[in-house]
Amino acid sequence: MTEKITLVDELTYEQALGELEELLSILESDEGNLDEILTKFERGQALVQHCATLLEKAELKVRQLSGDEMIDFETAE
Repeated sequence: MTEKITLVDELTYEQALGELEELLSILESDEGNLDEILTKFERGQALVQHCATLLEKAELKVRQLSGDEMIDFETAE
């Protein structure tokens, strides 16, 4: 049985984050050979970058919709 690998750019934020959490769990278990670990680490790095890009795009959209008047939720009462 072969596992279908989805391109990172095709994943939603939630999918990428979920896969990243799975990879982290696998990497923390210290199981697998060096090549497998490096492949998973590289995939994880790509997922982190993809999530950061998606978050930046979402922040830009929120700023555009709110007219650059974002409210800091920690200080807003």
